[in-house]
Amino acid sequence: MAEEIRLSSGAWLRLTNAPARLMVVCVNGGQGREVAGTWSSSLEWLVDEMAPRFPQLGFAEVRYRIKSWRKLELCNEDARAAIDEAGGTRTLLLGFSMGGAVAIATAADHRVTGVLGLAPWIYDRLDLTPLLGKRLDVLHGSLDRSLLAIPGVSSDISRRGFERARALGIPGTYTVIRGGMHGLAVRSFGGKLIGLPRSRAWAREIAAQLETFAAGSG
Repeated sequence: MAEEIRLSSGAWLRLTNAPARLMVVCVNGGQGREVAGTWSSSLEWLVDEMAPRFPQLGFAEVRYRIKSWRKLELCNEDARAAIDEAGGTRTLLLGFSMGGAVAIATAADHRVTGVLGLAPWIYDRLDLTPLLGKRLDVLHGSLDRSLLAIPGVSSDISRRGFERARALGIPGTYTVIRGGMHGLAVRSFGGKLIGLPRSRAWAREIAAQLETFAAGSG
């Protein structure tokens, strides 16, 4: 049973399999407009898939106060508060879309071992030094791109960010999900989560990363 907690920043946190020594803190994407935060359908679908498979891992989903890249520092504050509240001794930051930038910005915390970016927005001016001493693993759909009225992040953006990280000596992997789109799931009008095409391929790759983290080498 998941538990929802109000964070010190004013954001919300949803905990599954908690408390746990090993925590996966999941941070969501955003948009240009400054709108109230919501739970991510992609991250919720992912936690529903992964939590039963990894009972030794705690999962913490963040719902920002405002989910906008125009308020990125507020999102960073929410993520830092989530790391504190989750209470893991070892933490993996899992960042989807804009959440990739948020995860990287907050990765310097001593409890964080690394960042797993799902279609991460690693914009060219993003400071990557918080990743020093950590690792960065990236998964990105080959069909991901921004289209009219459809959000997306080109894999060119995350690839450039990943290569900048490698130039700083940060270890990691970059994996392309063939046929993958931007995200893993959508929510129907009735609230049901529906996996997008290739969601199972995403799940396989993410599970492999979580196995490494759980084993202590991530």
